[in-house]
Amino acid sequence: MSVIQLAALARTVEPQSMLRRFLALDAVVTGTNALAYLAFSGPLGSFLGADATLLLALGAFLALYSAGVGLLAARRRPPAPGVRAVVEANLAWAAVSLAALALWLTPSTPGAVWTVLQALAVAGFAVLQQLALRARQDSEA
Repeated sequence: MSVIQLAALARTVEPQSMLRRFLALDAVVTGTNALAYLAFSGPLGSFLGADATLLLALGAFLALYSAGVGLLAARRRPPAPGVRAVVEANLAWAAVSLAALALWLTPSTPGAVWTVLQALAVAGFAVLQQLALRARQDSEA
């Protein structure tokens, strides 16, 4: 992905703003998912073919994670090690989601589709965040 394409996605050509926007978007999407899991674990569990207790636990984890990513996004200059940790955590989440689907989860069809889609979205955030971090570092060199 070129810097021009990345800038178009972020609606800015400033690498620092790109990075902060991709982190903030990740925090909002993750936080929304967390709230849905926490508030509607029973109905969502039935629809997705997942245990409501698992969704509650995931919701609590995601709420904490989204708060951390949000705090990082709120920094004027998010530190590179923190951004790298978010990128690595997102990639790990995507990989574990797909592995869980293949190895031990038995969701409904909508649950399987949801698992794949959210894994792809999280991996997409990781790629965008890594590219924005690299663009920031390149602009400083």
